[in-house]
Amino acid sequence: MGVVLVDAGGTNIGSVRYALQRLGVEAALTSDAETIRTADKVILPGVGAAGPGMARLRELGLVDQIRSLTQPVLGVCLGMQLLCERSEEGDTTCLGVVPAIVRRFEDQPGRRVPHMGWNRVRPRREHPLLAGLGDDDWAYFVHSYAVPMGGYALASTDYGDEFASVIAQGNFHGMQFHPERSAKVGARLLKNFLEL
Repeated sequence: MGVVLVDAGGTNIGSVRYALQRLGVEAALTSDAETIRTADKVILPGVGAAGPGMARLRELGLVDQIRSLTQPVLGVCLGMQLLCERSEEGDTTCLGVVPAIVRRFEDQPGRRVPHMGWNRVRPRREHPLLAGLGDDDWAYFVHSYAVPMGGYALASTDYGDEFASVIAQGNFHGMQFHPERSAKVGARLLKNFLEL
């Protein structure tokens, strides 16, 4: 199976790659449009801010390439947010394959931003990406911006407000948490993605 990690400058690429290796998959790290186009599965990891993340994809000439992919694509953390139409973070135009606007967590008494640490991921509808995920499974999050609930939401997480923590729109999928830091739950969901 040809799995590629899009080298968009994210700092979590090494840990995502290692998580895939633990599942027996060697993922190529690439920014080459043709390698990405011909891969069986494409993973867009990302840590950092939406503006620089999109700037890097534009600089590499990958925006239209990623939008036109037909194989399963997985956005992880910032990579998931970049799949959306726009992010409030720097008022950034994103890839636009998921009809959502990424919003910053509003300040609330007792709610720290960023949302950092373990939290429950609750399935909202059946999907092969969620196979084996139960109502009491937890994942590890680090983010200040979130995708609101919508028809694309496969699973949700509550952090003062409910937000979409796993999404799917056609062949595009996303996980807001870090599967590579989410123990058995993260490994299971990565394995599910590889089996799509």
